[in-house]
Amino acid sequence: MNLDLSPRALEIVEQTRLLLATGGYHGFSYADVSEKVGIGKPSIHHHFPAKENLVLAVVTLHREQARTGLAALNQHVPDPQARLTAYVDYWAKCLRDGSMPMCICAMLAAELPAVPQAVAQEVRAYFGELTGWIAAVLDSGVAQGQFRLRDTVQVEAQTFMSTVHGAMLTARALGDPEVFASITRAAIGQLATAG
Repeated sequence: MNLDLSPRALEIVEQTRLLLATGGYHGFSYADVSEKVGIGKPSIHHHFPAKENLVLAVVTLHREQARTGLAALNQHVPDPQARLTAYVDYWAKCLRDGSMPMCICAMLAAELPAVPQAVAQEVRAYFGELTGWIAAVLDSGVAQGQFRLRDTVQVEAQTFMSTVHGAMLTARALGDPEVFASITRAAIGQLATAG
């Protein structure tokens, strides 16, 4: 997908990202986006002819931003345990300040049977890449003696990823972003002490 977006299209994407994080694919309409951006629905359709196009652009951009962020962690945080901590701290900050109340791919994953196939494929690809990154961090941590895994690195990576996203849901359900931080700190601690 070509993500060479105009400033107005980027504004539409950003407002849609927030709407997705709050209510998922079926929780918003172009009327909601129009109200947030302050332009008419025809102008949104000019940039994104259909809701599928718009959501696909949002998820594609989210994946690109995640890749960039994870690469930066790899480059600037050499310690594997500190890298996982930095990853969950990013989400803890987003939940605390409300800048991203939920990972949009987690929201969309819950709706996968009811979202367009192209969006579903992009969501699956996001989780595949994230699992691969976590697995590489765990491998590095095992090699450095920081982590002792109870299962295969792939299963442990999927478990950690599921814990992080489940913790987002729990924090939302309880209305307490600090729950996320507690759960994810415990998950990292279990990796470090699992025998």
